[in-house]
Amino acid sequence: MTEQTEQQYLVTTPVPEALPEPVVPAPKDRRVLRAVLRWTAAVVVFAVAGAGTAYGITRMERTDVPGLATESDGRWEYPQIVKPPLPSGRPGPFSEENTAGSHYADLRELLLPAPEGAKADKALEGKAGWLTTKDFLTEYTEDDREEFGQTLTDSGLRHIAARGWTTDGTHTRIYLLQFDTAAATDYLFDEDLAPANSPSHALRGAEASVFDEKFPEKSRLEEIRRSVYVELEPYGPEQTRQAYLAAGDVLAVIVQSRKGAAKAVPFQQTVTLQSQLLG
Repeated sequence: MTEQTEQQYLVTTPVPEALPEPVVPAPKDRRVLRAVLRWTAAVVVFAVAGAGTAYGITRMERTDVPGLATESDGRWEYPQIVKPPLPSGRPGPFSEENTAGSHYADLRELLLPAPEGAKADKALEGKAGWLTTKDFLTEYTEDDREEFGQTLTDSGLRHIAARGWTTDGTHTRIYLLQFDTAAATDYLFDEDLAPANSPSHALRGAEASVFDEKFPEKSRLEEIRRSVYVELEPYGPEQTRQAYLAAGDVLAVIVQSRKGAAKAVPFQQTVTLQSQLLG
């Protein structure tokens, strides 16, 4: 899809399958109908002045749906999310003329912001917003770090942007790894990271993880490859969920862990919104 087409259409954040379906009122009540549509549409595209195009992404509002104002479904309240504008004359990562699949926007601006009320993870801020490969590798078991680190170097890793936070007892970490081309990212995704049954590299404290078959397939974006995993029981004091996204020249690693059980809904929400920022 070209950038011009993107500006003409409304993009929606798919609602996880576990969530209750809203009851659409009769067409004659236009005010209620508009409220339902606002809840269903979690992403709205805006034209923004300046070099390139920016897109506004709004969170899903449960209180906009009649009868659902007082009960929480587990989703987090995110601030308005805006894609950074592209440099003048530069195409989007999935434009036909962008054969390398390059993200020309500042990678640090493509990180999903923390939801409202979250406590920031200062350890992931790095230097000037860039995290070292060594710090990223601490997510993984010690036995895996050296080999995985060498693989990243050999694949042409350029830099890593990261963000983390804690909210509702859930610790979220998002890492965006940028490579020279989309071909390098695709190779890593296929050959070294995200097989169908379980991840190739074990996260520290979450060695027994398998493909999450309950993750809603309808939330997938066409241009972005995705593989999601969940830690099996018994998982000790906390459970971990993880996702790998291949989006052009960027590989995203998303990790959420929580004492007891890591909740599915905020994980699905986080993965979907980060996917949209990279799309």
